[in-house]
Amino acid sequence: MPKLKRRRVALNPSRRPGELRVASLLAAATEVIAERGYEAATMAEIAARGGAHIGSLYHFFPNKEVLADALLRRYGEILDAAFAKIEHRVSTVSIGELADALIGFFVELQPESQAIVALLEARRELSAKREELCDTVLSRIAGLLRLRAPQLPAGTAAGIAAVLMNNMKTMKTWTIEPDSFFRPGALSELREMNRLYLEKKLSR
Repeated sequence: MPKLKRRRVALNPSRRPGELRVASLLAAATEVIAERGYEAATMAEIAARGGAHIGSLYHFFPNKEVLADALLRRYGEILDAAFAKIEHRVSTVSIGELADALIGFFVELQPESQAIVALLEARRELSAKREELCDTVLSRIAGLLRLRAPQLPAGTAAGIAAVLMNNMKTMKTWTIEPDSFFRPGALSELREMNRLYLEKKLSR
């Protein structure tokens, strides 16, 4: 009877130096994959970018697939922490400040988001994961809106969240890679539009 192939997993360090090394390697992997794409990114370049020997990278991540899985987990943790930070102060900021916080959230996560999108596009078996992440972000935005305005129906909050998410994607794109439609002042106008839209929806 053939032996079942054991699935390889990342090594979780038990000491602080190991934790710092893993964090550095994951940050390096994010940068390289965001720049080159998942398929073109090599373990050797990731190790070099992280200032580590290739053996150290393989010690924690036996192959690129295991590293990719670790990046997905890390991204989930980053999303959770970012939303928790906004949730903590959602009732104390103005609606305009909440709109700005959501835009800032998307722009700040650009490197991680770009790497995760490249990773998910390259690994077809993870197509459902991309939808899951999108649904998670929409759900968390809708949850923030209802924390700020408890009277808001769930369906309305979901619709507003979808509009905000598309506005934030445009803001992020124009911030990182301005396209042919970009004009000076467009970013401030989009930011103002986001504020006014949210103020109208949540002030009822």
